[in-house]
Amino acid sequence: MTDSLHINSRRQSALRRMTMAGILVSLGIVFGDIGTSPLYVMKAIAGVNPAYDADYILGAVSCVIWTLTLQTTVKYVLIALHADNRGEGGIMALYALLRGGKHRWIYIGCAVGAAALIADGVITPAITVTSAVEGLRMISPDIPVLPIVVVIILLVFIMQQAGTHRIGRCFGPFMLLWYLALGVVGALNIPLFPSILKAFNPWYAVMLLTHYPGWFLILGAVFLCTTGAEALYSDLGHCGRRNISVSWLFVKIMLILTYLGQGAWLLANQGGLDGRNPFYAVLPSSMIWLAVLMSTGAAIIASQALLSGSFTIFSEAMGLDFWPRMRIKYPSVEKGQLYIPAVNWALLAGCLLTVLIFRDSSRMEAAYGLAITITMIMTTILLAFWMRSRNVSRVWCVLFIAGFGLLETIFFVANAFKFMHGGWYSLLIAGGVLAVMVIWRNASLMKARFVEFRPLEDYLPVVKGIKEDTSIPKYASNLVYLSRSRDPDMIETKLMYSIINKHPKRADHYWFVHVEPVDAPDALEYSVKIVVPQTVYVINMRIGFRVDPTVTLYLRQIVEDLSADGRLDLTSTYPSLRKHGIPGDFRFVIIHRLFSTSSNCRKLERSMMKIHGRLSRICQSDKAAYGLETSTVTLEYVPLIINTSPRRRITPSGD
Repeated sequence: MTDSLHINSRRQSALRRMTMAGILVSLGIVFGDIGTSPLYVMKAIAGVNPAYDADYILGAVSCVIWTLTLQTTVKYVLIALHADNRGEGGIMALYALLRGGKHRWIYIGCAVGAAALIADGVITPAITVTSAVEGLRMISPDIPVLPIVVVIILLVFIMQQAGTHRIGRCFGPFMLLWYLALGVVGALNIPLFPSILKAFNPWYAVMLLTHYPGWFLILGAVFLCTTGAEALYSDLGHCGRRNISVSWLFVKIMLILTYLGQGAWLLANQGGLDGRNPFYAVLPSSMIWLAVLMSTGAAIIASQALLSGSFTIFSEAMGLDFWPRMRIKYPSVEKGQLYIPAVNWALLAGCLLTVLIFRDSSRMEAAYGLAITITMIMTTILLAFWMRSRNVSRVWCVLFIAGFGLLETIFFVANAFKFMHGGWYSLLIAGGVLAVMVIWRNASLMKARFVEFRPLEDYLPVVKGIKEDTSIPKYASNLVYLSRSRDPDMIETKLMYSIINKHPKRADHYWFVHVEPVDAPDALEYSVKIVVPQTVYVINMRIGFRVDPTVTLYLRQIVEDLSADGRLDLTSTYPSLRKHGIPGDFRFVIIHRLFSTSSNCRKLERSMMKIHGRLSRICQSDKAAYGLETSTVTLEYVPLIINTSPRRRITPSGD
């Protein structure tokens, strides 16, 4: 345990350090989504009111500046980045800090926020890549944009299998050039209409929102500038708080310059937009090719960052028992590099469907933003509870949730007007993910409630008798069961039924291994209780929700520790093997509990358990999930009978 704490301490210390390399990595990983928003924000704002005037553009740019300031800088950079779970951020890590408290319903907020963030991850690659490639139409209107977008998206998703550790080294330098280009081009266009600098005054934003009848449409477009803020928080564990905070200062300045530049160009060329994207319109025609290449590269990086974030969310959801366990691959030895094939291909299908349904970025903008406002509202609620748990004054907590809750609710209402124009799509995706999360979690908890435990000592005389009974064929030298009991003195009755009743299993050593997922993301430690020396061992593995639970590897390490301490004689008891010092074999037994139709429970509970059973068929097997593919494993099936309603008993007749 000491080593684990020491490793976590060193990692947190490293994350607190600010380095140029860390800042550069932050530019490439953390700000990919928010850094590509200039591709479509001003285009969406101009699209709301093509007959714009100076007050409209000044007010809209002012809204953008103050949204970046309040929503991204204050809420996420100054507050949320401090709500870390041993260096990890994001709504799942935030929930891990709060679960187990008196507010049991908080899991709903976590599930809703995570599901909406996944929906955002489906749409973001589509809208960013499409917006970038559409710049080719300024060179030639006949260039087929859609096939190019599909090819790029396919390459991005196929690339995930090999990992991104090599090309990832280029992300930081490329995005540094991207932000510098945004800032320089924006600054060069500000002199076209110097009065655009008045947008720093929030009064222009207030006047626009109070006098323009379509204020909700404007806010729906403005909100697109901060959609990457939640991803910023989720990537805290990759780069660290200080690196993100310092690099955000640079990113924010560059973003504001590009929005001011695009706004100045729009005011200097009123009526000259002709359906063009202001992002490309501000550039000389000779630079369009370069701009398209750079924006496509930035879009790919933004997509990559969101995909990595999606893999992390699903990995954490599995560890927190919100999602069926799926196969996770680790393409490189670098921390944080993980790949979930099923998630990758599902996101690819959703992304391609987005492109084929909406076909151009203008229509995708209607589907974008609605889901992420829900995530932000849920994060605000959880942050308020986190602040209260850290003894922050109740007044400040109320002000925080009232202020940001009101702001994000206004954004939600504004984006809700997009529902019929595409918002339904993101909510449909979020709803599907949410349904799986809620059903899986509640069904898993229900199954856990109906597992029967008894004191282990009640069975010890029988177990020792089986070991000494040579008339029973030896089942294995070391028999390992995966146990659900957190208490080393308690054991599942079904597990002991397997050893004693179902088929008497004689072994030299009986191992009962409990894998306990813990809130610390990188925890990896164990405790062992020797119940009967050289016979019964109870092991508890405490594994963080971002650590691969490879039980066979960790058990081997534990066995080596016990052997080195003289607490275990691993040598085989077969005479022919023992004289050569050959260790005994290991056999794992996994017990599957299948929902029984004879259960007496409510219809909702029955339906939930049936869906849970169907989801279990498509998720990764326990054998693969615990790294037992190369081990000798026996699967046993037992009925799970859930009785939540009183059942009649048959009575003897009066005859």
